[in-house]
Amino acid sequence: MEEELKCPVCGSLFREPIILPCSHNVCLPCARTIAVQTPESEQHLPPLLHSRGPAPPAAAPGAGPGAAAGSAACLDSESAAGGGGGDHADKLSLHSETDSGYGSYTPSLKSPNGVRVLPLVPAPPGAAAAPRGAGPASSSLTCPQCHRSASLDQRGLRGFQRNRLLEAIVQRYQQGRAAAAAAAKCQLCDRSPPEPAAVLCEQCEVLYCAACQLRCHPARGPFAKHRLAPPPAHPGAPGGGGDGGGGKGAGGGRKLPTCAEHDLENYSMYCVSCRSPVCYQCLEEGKHNKHDVKALGAMWKQHKAQLSQALNGVSDKAKEAKEFLVQLKNLLQQIQENGLDYEACLVAQCDALVDALTRQKAKLLTKVTKEREHKLKVVWDQINHCTLKLRQSTGLMEYCLEVIKENDPSGFLQISDALIKRVQVSQEQWVKGALEPKVSAEFDLTLDSEPLLQSIHQLDFIQMKCRAPVSVPPVPLLQLEKCCTRNNSVTLAWRMPPLSHNPVEGYILELDDGDGGQFRVRISFSIYLCFFEVYVGKETLCTIDGLHFNSTYNARVKAFNSSGVGPYSKTVILQTSDVAWFTFDPSSAHRDIVLSNDNQTATCNSYDDRVVLGTAAFSKGVHYWELHVDRYDNHPDPAFGIARINVVKDMMLGKDDKAWAMYVDNNRSWFMHCNSHTNRTEGGVSKGATVGVLLDLNKHNLTFYINGQQQGPPAFENIEGVFMPALSLNRNVQVTLHTGLEVPQSVKQPKLPNN
Repeated sequence: MEEELKCPVCGSLFREPIILPCSHNVCLPCARTIAVQTPESEQHLPPLLHSRGPAPPAAAPGAGPGAAAGSAACLDSESAAGGGGGDHADKLSLHSETDSGYGSYTPSLKSPNGVRVLPLVPAPPGAAAAPRGAGPASSSLTCPQCHRSASLDQRGLRGFQRNRLLEAIVQRYQQGRAAAAAAAKCQLCDRSPPEPAAVLCEQCEVLYCAACQLRCHPARGPFAKHRLAPPPAHPGAPGGGGDGGGGKGAGGGRKLPTCAEHDLENYSMYCVSCRSPVCYQCLEEGKHNKHDVKALGAMWKQHKAQLSQALNGVSDKAKEAKEFLVQLKNLLQQIQENGLDYEACLVAQCDALVDALTRQKAKLLTKVTKEREHKLKVVWDQINHCTLKLRQSTGLMEYCLEVIKENDPSGFLQISDALIKRVQVSQEQWVKGALEPKVSAEFDLTLDSEPLLQSIHQLDFIQMKCRAPVSVPPVPLLQLEKCCTRNNSVTLAWRMPPLSHNPVEGYILELDDGDGGQFRVRISFSIYLCFFEVYVGKETLCTIDGLHFNSTYNARVKAFNSSGVGPYSKTVILQTSDVAWFTFDPSSAHRDIVLSNDNQTATCNSYDDRVVLGTAAFSKGVHYWELHVDRYDNHPDPAFGIARINVVKDMMLGKDDKAWAMYVDNNRSWFMHCNSHTNRTEGGVSKGATVGVLLDLNKHNLTFYINGQQQGPPAFENIEGVFMPALSLNRNVQVTLHTGLEVPQSVKQPKLPNN
């Protein structure tokens, strides 16, 4: 609201605000600084600005033209001053027959000094040009907000009405701000209590002490343009009670406003034609006697109602603007995230191109290397062969020359035939082409890289020239590094391709039944039931609990939008754990149950039996767990077994129809369901004993063990559904749970129950 209370000229809170004809406000001292005087000889008012009513009374005798020459006398005088004829008075007085004390205004031009003034118009025909400075001056005021000019009449700035309502609001605002800042402290101090504030940053709206200002708000960088002001003064301090305004103190009553024309009369009526409050004397004098007037109080209430109704519309728009800002901020974050995804995708694609080019480069280099090695081998073989033949020929030649040197004819003739044949054979070895290289030094390999270079230069983004109609989403990508299983729960994660432009409204996750069945649409969802076929929503991460142990599940996901459903992703296969790892569940246990050892050890605060369940749920497979008796006092009857999720927890396990249990003392045991005791078997428990529970949901029976030996026959048969490990005990017993155990391979012969 503070911006509404600041003058557009000085930037400070309004002091003696006046209302301009354009409905904007300006301080009275600031109005004096922006008012402009223009001599009559330099400006002729437009005909529309000429008065249509009677001319104002002439100036008092003896008041010459010099009386209007002074700036203060012309702009701020409450009495008429000036001279000249009725024509000049008409041009100065801009009152119409519906005069409300305002001067008329028109769109203005901008003077060389930056102040907007009235537009110049040609002089009326036949009007003689007065010498410069000879006539009175016409004054105008330009609104600093809408830049419209308003001409002043003989009353000057006093012709504009004071905005008493705005003045009162400014005074209340100053008093409230001073009261709130009576003990203004630095808002960034680490000390306790904080240091007194030294400055207030009007942009940050934060109070700083001297030390915090130097540390957190230096006068450089982006803070250099911030405006630092003194903190608001205490109400009792000098200057803290407001500047100017003429208002009363906080405890005094507000003076009733009086008419601007008649100081002794209060406003009592409202002129609808002039849209201004008037007094009784204004109606009597005739200015408003023919106008439509109404009671001031009635119009006050009517305009208040209109303002309230208009504010409702502004409030709705402000609410929409806040929501829009939230949307834009979310859009900023989404743009940032998408930009990072696009950058990562672009880098990955370019790296893939570089990798492909590197691999192809390696292949081409391998070909060049093989060709070079082949040529070298051929040349070396030819060199070796030629060297050998040359050595042989040279040796034969030297031997023949030595034979020719001999002078023994008979000896020569003995070997001459053989030598001649050898020389001829040696000569025949140097056939045509034998002394030519078999390979060329040039490589007959030419790499045509021009198409690839052209493709690289043309590599660019494909812009979506037409976004309508929207296509179905592309195939989601399963994030296999985030997909995992834990016990009998699976977690799946997926994402959309980074460069996909089609919007996504949600995802559909489908899961089969773990038995190789078809994908089905999920109807209900519970962590203890088996209807886990699909998830529908906007999230890209989903955890499904309560599945079968030692089972294989197939999962796939697809996206959808307003255009339809996109294609399925690749199917991911997930294997749940072979054995169950679980603990006692503190969230579902009776309040008297005491858990320790990471919820693996249980005891009780009560002498009555209380029930605690495990964190796992079974509906399929064979499962085995054991409970070690850590403490056993006063021969209690703990009960071990299985139960539904909604079993009664304030009595012994097995007394209702939601549990199947074996309760045992130090000598014997019984099976119990629906409070029916059966199959009493000799053999009890003591400190250090181990009770085993074997749940075979393939055969639908439940068997108990004590210290590794089966206790009686299979306790219960034909059991179906979803079961949870359960235990009931009192304060005389403490047991520790052991899970993740393999099913016993060899079972000792069971003890026969007593008849």
